[in-house]
Amino acid sequence: MLHARNGSVELPTGTQDYIRFGNGAKTMIMLPGVGEGLKTVKGMALPFALLYRSLAKDFTVYVFSRRRVLSPGMTTRDMAEDLNGAMEAQGLSKAAIVGVSQGGMIAQWLALDHPDKVERLVLVVTLSRPNDVIKDVISRWLQMADQGDYKGIMLDTAERSYSPKRLKQSRLEYGLLGSIGKPKSFDRFRIQAASCLTHDTYDLLDQISCQTLVIGGKEDQIVTGQASVEIAGKIPNCQLFLYEGLGHGLYEEAPDFLKRVSEFCQ
Repeated sequence: MLHARNGSVELPTGTQDYIRFGNGAKTMIMLPGVGEGLKTVKGMALPFALLYRSLAKDFTVYVFSRRRVLSPGMTTRDMAEDLNGAMEAQGLSKAAIVGVSQGGMIAQWLALDHPDKVERLVLVVTLSRPNDVIKDVISRWLQMADQGDYKGIMLDTAERSYSPKRLKQSRLEYGLLGSIGKPKSFDRFRIQAASCLTHDTYDLLDQISCQTLVIGGKEDQIVTGQASVEIAGKIPNCQLFLYEGLGHGLYEEAPDFLKRVSEFCQ
C-alpha cells in the first residue's frame, strides 16, 4: 500500500505544503530543486508515490515544499530553518535527508545547523558554492521569469538536464507543460533561484558529521559534476558516485538511482 496523502503545516513564517507516502519503519525526507518554485507539491501525493513506489516498503517518505509565500532575499539557510520547523510540527525527530539540486543546498544547512535531525544525508546534483555555470543558468532563468516565459524555463531546464536519448521525449513533455502550467506569479521561483547564487557552505562542510552520499552526473550542465566532487572532498568519510553520460536529470534517468539511495539510507 502506498498510503499517499497530501498535507500542509502552519509555521510562524507561513504555510508549507508536503506530501507523504509509504509505511516503512524508517523516515526519509526528499527536498526537490528550484523548479518547486513554480509549483509546490500540493496535490501531488499519488503521482510521487507511484513514481517512487520502490521506497514505500522500507520508508515513510515526506516531500516538503518551501513555504507558499517566500520573503524577498530568503536564503537556503532560511529555508532549512523552515524545514526544521516543519519536521518538528510533524513530530519527525530524525530522518534520512535526500536533497536534489537546490534541495541539496537546503539539506547541507540542515545538517550543519541541526545535525540531530539528520540520520543519513544524500546530496544529489547540487553544489556548495556558486560557480560560473550556475551563475549563467540562473541569470537566464531569472530573465525568462521577468518576461513571464514559463515555457522557455521548462525547455531550457530539459535541454540542460537530460541525455540526448531522453531529451527528444522531454522536449515534447516540457513543451506541453509549458503551454498549460504557467504559474500566476514567478515570485517564489525568483526568490528560490536567487538564493542559489548566495548559497555557500564550502568552508563549513567538514563540520558535517553524519554519513553522507554525494551523487553527481559528469555531464551536468546546471551545477557541473565537479561541484559534486568538490563537496565530497570536504565532508569527512563521504561516499561519492558520479554517473557517466548523465547530467542534472540523472535522478530520473539512472535506473539504479532509487536502489542506490535506498540501500545507503538503510
